[in-house]
Amino acid sequence: MSVTHVSGTLYIIATPIGNLEDITARAVRILGEVDLIACEDTRQTRKLLDRYGISKPLLSYHEHNEQPRSADLLRELKAGKDIALVSDAGTPLIADPGYRLVEQAREIGIPVSPIPGPSALLAALSASGLPTNSFSFHGFLPPKRGQRRKLLEDLRASDATLVFYEAPHRILDTLEDVDEILGSRPLVLARELTKIHEEFLRGTAAGLRETLGKRASVKGEITLMIGKGETAQVDETPLAEAVDKLVRSGVPKMEALKTVARQRGLPKREVYKQINER
Repeated sequence: MSVTHVSGTLYIIATPIGNLEDITARAVRILGEVDLIACEDTRQTRKLLDRYGISKPLLSYHEHNEQPRSADLLRELKAGKDIALVSDAGTPLIADPGYRLVEQAREIGIPVSPIPGPSALLAALSASGLPTNSFSFHGFLPPKRGQRRKLLEDLRASDATLVFYEAPHRILDTLEDVDEILGSRPLVLARELTKIHEEFLRGTAAGLRETLGKRASVKGEITLMIGKGETAQVDETPLAEAVDKLVRSGVPKMEALKTVARQRGLPKREVYKQINER
């Protein structure tokens, strides 16, 4: 008599993004029932498990070991073990590792079950005051300025609210790029969501950069949301003439270039190039 082999289930479990009370009853139950928990930082996950009296084996699973660890976890799943995948905070796979494991599990017929819960992306959007009927999420902005500016330029024509994660040590440079490329669009910066120092800052990129620049340092995880720009009226005035008009009124030339670029929805360097080529 043959025995049908039954694999385990891979659970994708959302965990708190700051406040440890922000976890569902189902998530706590499943974490207590699985055979193994795969997590980014075992120390971080242990804090959550200790808070709820859960003691389970932990296996590190992060961007630097994702490929070999995926193979290890798939073997355990095939052997019938139930495994929970968690990130340090929020919903796994959202700007976090896990795609390779889920893809391969699906390909070989292993059940994958999401346990929904906290997400910095959705939490920030829900309280931002920006339109949420259409938005696009782009994870962490590229750390290199050239790549970051190119991405922002590619998104300039988007009608959706743009959402990014950003590191605190890069936020001032990012806001400078947003100001130059996307202009005076409404921005909301959410910092330290659900934690004691939770903060929402609203304004333009230039205004937020000025506000943060006055602080001794900027700390905490950041979600940056950029609203749709206003539909600009068509201005047929030649670029050089528009810049010269501002310069004659006392505006420094580089500031005039930046202003005209914003008004026309063009990168500053494109305006500079066209003026110098005339």
